[in-house]
Amino acid sequence: MFTVAALYHFTPFSDPASLKAPLAATCCANGVTGTLLLAKEGINGTIAGTRAGIDAALSHIRSLPGCADLDWKESTATDQPFNRMKVRLKKEIVTMGQPDVDPTASVGHYVAAQDWNDLISAPDVVVIDTRNDYEVAIGTFRGAVDPHTKSFREFPAWWEANRDRFHNKRVAMFCTGGIRCEKSTNYLIGQGVDDVYHLKGGILKYLETVPEDQSLWDGECFVFDGRVSVGHGLKEGPHGLCHACRRPILPEDRDRPEYEEGVACHQCHGETSDADKARFRERQKQIELARARGESHIGGGAA
Repeated sequence: MFTVAALYHFTPFSDPASLKAPLAATCCANGVTGTLLLAKEGINGTIAGTRAGIDAALSHIRSLPGCADLDWKESTATDQPFNRMKVRLKKEIVTMGQPDVDPTASVGHYVAAQDWNDLISAPDVVVIDTRNDYEVAIGTFRGAVDPHTKSFREFPAWWEANRDRFHNKRVAMFCTGGIRCEKSTNYLIGQGVDDVYHLKGGILKYLETVPEDQSLWDGECFVFDGRVSVGHGLKEGPHGLCHACRRPILPEDRDRPEYEEGVACHQCHGETSDADKARFRERQKQIELARARGESHIGGGAA
């Protein structure tokens, strides 16, 4: 059994590049895999490993400037959910593309998981899912608004086009672990919206905390690792991943005529050309050859 830790922390890093190599070395030395993003605004990512390995990685992260009070969410996975360790430098740890957004200045009102049902059931509250469309498609809160955005960059434009729909409403927003809402609530405050709320710890904390028989969550929660989805109690869900478009699919979707392993699923079959599919077939062939040799086609080590 592997321990999976999802984390983010907004804090100013004056030189994130100097933090990259020591962080990658610590993770690799302790058998930890996953992806961590470093930017001048902080750190974000998900890692997996043994209990001891995760403890060592978290200890190192807490030693970084301003990260002593780092918060994270843990779950478990039967199989190793990542192939390797990647530490990457980015402009933003979650990309919104709004240079004036600063979660360290102000954010919405945090709402604990156990209080979330009461808030979103109130008649004067609109609930907005800030995640991407393919994430929303497999699960969301009952009655939540789906912006149908393909990336977080699209959220500001969606809000500008739809803000009049929510006049005189309190706005409650949520995402997987909470990081998007740090930025989206700060953005709405900057747009003059006063009553803004967000789910503390995100969907993951809600599914971990709230009993299923009291839950207002329908479906599964998409996660960015090999488990693909989790449900109540953070139990691994039924979804797999189409390795052509990276969207979640159910086991029965593999029986659809459009499905070809590593090449297409019913969601992306019409989105790629014959040349694309030929390239994907060659990639899948190499993956299967590597698997037959007992190797990982993706490779190992830290990036």
